[in-house]
Amino acid sequence: MKIIKNIFPIFIVLILSFFSIKPLLMSGFFPIHDDTQVARVYEMGKALSDGMFPVRWVSDLGYGYGYPIFNFYAPLAYYVGGFFNVLGFDALVSTKIMMIVGIILSGVFMYLLTKELWGEIGGLVSSLFYVYAPYHAVDIYVRGDVAEFWAYAFIPLAFYGMLKAFQEKKWKYIVVGAFGFSGVILSHNLTAMMITPFLIFLLFFLILSDTKEKIGSTFYFLITLFFGISISAFYWFPALVEMKFTNVLSQIGGGADFKNHFVCAVQLWQSPWGFGGSAAGCIDGMSLKIGKLHVIVSLVAIVLLIISLRYRKFKNLFSKSDQQIIFAIFSVLAFVISVLLTLEISKPIWEFIPAMAFFQFPWRFLLIISFFTSILAGFSIWIIQKAGKDIIKLDKANFIIVSIAIFTLIFFNSKLFVPQDYLYKKSSDYTNSLSLKWTASRISDEYMPKNFIKPSIKDDTVKNQIVAQDKSTKVLFQSSSTNKIHANVSSGKKKKIKVSIAYFPGWNVFIDNKKSMPEVTNKGFFVNIPSGEHALDIFFAQTPIEKFATSISLASVFLLIAGIILSRKRLFHE
Repeated sequence: MKIIKNIFPIFIVLILSFFSIKPLLMSGFFPIHDDTQVARVYEMGKALSDGMFPVRWVSDLGYGYGYPIFNFYAPLAYYVGGFFNVLGFDALVSTKIMMIVGIILSGVFMYLLTKELWGEIGGLVSSLFYVYAPYHAVDIYVRGDVAEFWAYAFIPLAFYGMLKAFQEKKWKYIVVGAFGFSGVILSHNLTAMMITPFLIFLLFFLILSDTKEKIGSTFYFLITLFFGISISAFYWFPALVEMKFTNVLSQIGGGADFKNHFVCAVQLWQSPWGFGGSAAGCIDGMSLKIGKLHVIVSLVAIVLLIISLRYRKFKNLFSKSDQQIIFAIFSVLAFVISVLLTLEISKPIWEFIPAMAFFQFPWRFLLIISFFTSILAGFSIWIIQKAGKDIIKLDKANFIIVSIAIFTLIFFNSKLFVPQDYLYKKSSDYTNSLSLKWTASRISDEYMPKNFIKPSIKDDTVKNQIVAQDKSTKVLFQSSSTNKIHANVSSGKKKKIKVSIAYFPGWNVFIDNKKSMPEVTNKGFFVNIPSGEHALDIFFAQTPIEKFATSISLASVFLLIAGIILSRKRLFHE
């Protein structure tokens, strides 16, 4: 019965989240800004089927030359989508499942956090406000930014684990928080960069709360943060070190210069809904509003918090719930800071911290704003509940308030969770050769090697990965997978053959099992073939940096598992 009681509110969250995922249950797909999602899921599934793990390289994108997208960009969601693709679902269905899972997790993980803070009713309200935040709808149905809304889902889990690790100093919460934070990093490293200062800010506030063992609690919080970073090292460390081999730095500035994308203050309250892009000034083609309901409940929460702090009318509330009040104060300040970071008034901060240029768009902080306004929505209910129980018995009124809030939220905000149009396309429309090597490749090619010359027309995309340069050289047999190519090559005399792969550290060439050094160009590389018939093997392997980073991640997972086993044994003996 206890399990059913604990699961039932989560079941309610899932049921009431239906309208946020409804379009994904329909046939076909819809237009989004980042219309590469199906292609990426397909490529991830293909790489997994070819035995590659961790997946760093895809073979068909990058105009057919391939490129190391998952070495640098948001692999977690695509592992999930690719997994379903490997199970037999087509790439389009797998993409929809991937998106649905990300949306659902946001509500579930927010409930875990806010139930701990505000109880079941407050947790239910916070989780639904989180799911139905307008910016969440923008990420899903306008931008199609799967990476960002997956990171959005893991933010509450990271906060929950670190909060509980601080409060209870138990290894299991280190595990939860570590996987939550690593989930954010692996979903979208920019979001991880955005929330890390807020996590440190939270630690400062928790230290202020009434706890006897501040040093021990702080250690548990920081070790959770450390494990979150180390678990995901297989991804972020090579991405950081090997970024110099790609064109990713070209994404900073130009049309994505943060100076051109600050939000006008009025847009945070009212911004017309649209499916266009971000523009300079106040004429963006997509909505950048926080959401009127989110703003209103946040202001109510702030007023109630100020009243309770000033007049101390709920005295027993503070003696038992100091950390909840501390978290509410932290959330208010974090909300205000996040709002300021979207506005041009914060420009000196953006210019002072060079790394913030990677965020490109100050309105990305709407993601953080949505998180804290949703937390404050639950706080409003919690503090009203306390007033009802301790002062004038407002239980029935509180139930009415909660019901009206949830109904109003879903009635108005569910209308935002719809696409611009429905496209009656099949999976093959996204995964055919032309779509992969041209249509999807042109949308995202920033991880191509430096100095790589991109094809200017679709006919210049790769047709064959191994190409003989003259009639005297013949490719007798050729087979390939994501990370391997084998060919039998015959030549009357020493000749070069072209390999149409965008060279990146990790590619190795062997002729008759003897390593050969390729001649790298700005469109693939050449291999010198001696006269006669030879076996040519080309394969992609992890670089020393990647191996080192992967070993850190494996060691971290092993230590977490060992910690769980040891803590259980200690509990058993006690």
